Amino acid sequence: MTALVAADKQSGSGTRPGQLSVTRCVAVSLLLLAVLVIGFVGYLLVFSSIQEAGAQSRLYTTFAAELGQDVGPLGPTTPGSPVAVLDIPSIGIRDMVVVEGTSPENLTLGPGHLRNTALPGQLGLSVIYGRRATFGAPFARLGQLRRGDEIITITQQGKSVYRVAAIGDSQHPVRDMAVNRLALLTASSPTVPSYYLEVDADLITAAHSGPVAMPVIGPSERALAGDSGALVLTMTWGFGLALVAVGGAYAAARWSPWTVYVILVPAALAIIWNLYENLAALLPNLY
Repeated sequence: MTALVAADKQSGSGTRPGQLSVTRCVAVSLLLLAVLVIGFVGYLLVFSSIQEAGAQSRLYTTFAAELGQDVGPLGPTTPGSPVAVLDIPSIGIRDMVVVEGTSPENLTLGPGHLRNTALPGQLGLSVIYGRRATFGAPFARLGQLRRGDEIITITQQGKSVYRVAAIGDSQHPVRDMAVNRLALLTASSPTVPSYYLEVDADLITAAHSGPVAMPVIGPSERALAGDSGALVLTMTWGFGLALVAVGGAYAAARWSPWTVYVILVPAALAIIWNLYENLAALLPNLY
């Protein structure tokens, strides 16, 4: 009997306290990671839309005041500033503010004007990017446009009307020889944006003059580009969140857990929000 008991102890059928602690830590870490991933998806599909709607409301008020005072932009301006209002009646787009710039950060505010092209209504080619699935998905229905549909823009120089002439994508480039035209770009898919969709429209009203010199754009402003510069900030916020989690667990074990939670939860939420914003900036700007 003694030999059997000794053999049972040596078999290690029981779980050691150290092993239990490691298992519990791994399980909690995986659970927190799953919560963060689910939260990020919720941020992209729900909260980012609320964020974009608030930005659009503020931008519309700002741009309306600029137009009323005759001080709206006539050429390249500060990225993120309003430059035009876009209406596409056939797909339900009305009073949508277009901002200057096409970086992932700029496109969190609404559709963005590619800075090295003319403003809508001006001589030459004007290009506008818009997201397909996140931050309000302003161009979610762009693929429903058909030839002959009208696109209306309003800038400081007045109202301009375009008529859709061609629809293509980055794999099947649009062929349009018109000099004065507008190109609208968005991701080809709301799930896997492997290439972009392009709607090309010709200006059917009088063209306005514009600036001769155009700025040079950066890599993050091109179609389907992400902002690699956000990677450092993403890692910084992630490290900050880890510190708050470890510090909070240590403090909760030494003092009152509720007091620690009341202090740290707002800080953790602020860090998570900034982490999500920078993670979103790493995604393709048309998504």
